[in-house]
Amino acid sequence: MKNPRKSTIHDATASYEAWLGKQVTLIPEDLDRKHDAMRSAAFPFLRATYYRWAQLWTHACKDLQDARKVLAVGDLHVENFGTWRDFEGRLIWGINDFDEAAYLPYTNDLVRLATSAHLAAAAGRLPIDAAAVDDAILAGYKDGLEASGKPIVFAEGWDRLHDIATARLKSPGKLWLELEALSEVPAEKVPGGAVKGVLALLDWADHLPPLRFAHRIAGVGSLGRQRFVALTDWRGGRIAREAKSLAPAASVWVHHPVHHGESEGKSLYKPALHDAVRCPDPFVLVKRRWVVRRLAPDCTKIELSDLPQQHDAAELLHAMGWETANVHLGSAGAHAILLDLVSRPEGWLHEASRKMLTTIHADWEDWQTGPGAVADKAENEQPAPPPPAAPIVKVPKPRPRKKAAARAKTTRAT
Repeated sequence: MKNPRKSTIHDATASYEAWLGKQVTLIPEDLDRKHDAMRSAAFPFLRATYYRWAQLWTHACKDLQDARKVLAVGDLHVENFGTWRDFEGRLIWGINDFDEAAYLPYTNDLVRLATSAHLAAAAGRLPIDAAAVDDAILAGYKDGLEASGKPIVFAEGWDRLHDIATARLKSPGKLWLELEALSEVPAEKVPGGAVKGVLALLDWADHLPPLRFAHRIAGVGSLGRQRFVALTDWRGGRIAREAKSLAPAASVWVHHPVHHGESEGKSLYKPALHDAVRCPDPFVLVKRRWVVRRLAPDCTKIELSDLPQQHDAAELLHAMGWETANVHLGSAGAHAILLDLVSRPEGWLHEASRKMLTTIHADWEDWQTGPGAVADKAENEQPAPPPPAAPIVKVPKPRPRKKAAARAKTTRAT
């Protein structure tokens, strides 16, 4: 692979989106929104550019590439966690999506999670000292491995995490207001695969009223791909299902940029869900190139803005590390990962996240000066008002004496 350090973030974005457009249908207006989000701050830039991370981290953190490979999340960050209900109706907390699942060194997920936490803390969105970030994540990861994994079930403890994660349920109507405000899309314009997936998750509902489909703008990393919501009222309350277009992981683009076939580009979303130490969500369905799921106030991704203003961020990061171990244990034994983990020098995660923070900030600053940024600046700047018109001054007609004298006396108003 060509050294990505010789390419810019603009080159990488153009190349990745051209490749992605051959895998799935892209929505140009949503891609523009994604590009704007990338300019807004370093944290959303990180979320939006996993493809660039996949390019750069192998070069920036060469000493971590020999770590035990696992079926990793890939695009792991502090806003890729949420809640759902399992078959028993218990409230479960864990990693929300696996769009970028790939076989990677286990260190990839830990470094990306720590890097995202540092960015969020620096922006005042996560109340924790930078020095405590890496220790909290590593402690949770190690504890999860030593326990051979255990799903995070709120009915079985995790009281402090429960209080943090469920604070948003005090305003359950927020999600419904967002979904009801979406513009309707005629059912015949929704791709057949998305409709089939939605109906498959509603086949148990008797006397189901007609569904209203809408285009949803959500997420950052997947923004630009097709995402539809189906809404209806059923037996006294609203229900919603979301269908999101599923593409091959960005790691396929990094290692096989000219490949467009199915064999190497197959998504690993389903095996990542199935193999992890996890209480599955019965309302998540991966069907060909669509991932379909239930949406509800207690069944959705948790944004940092949803958390209480004052919360134990160290406890939250510890749980994130634990849940990361739950996923990794689906493809590797705890003993093998622990052996590698304890062999790492002290401070390795802090050093690796520091390198990636430097890389990300350099790319983010570069993104500010791209063609899109210049166009936005020009569009947002108010044009200067025109200069006031010069006053009209009547100039006396020169007397017909000598022509030279007449020309010398003629003046113009300025």
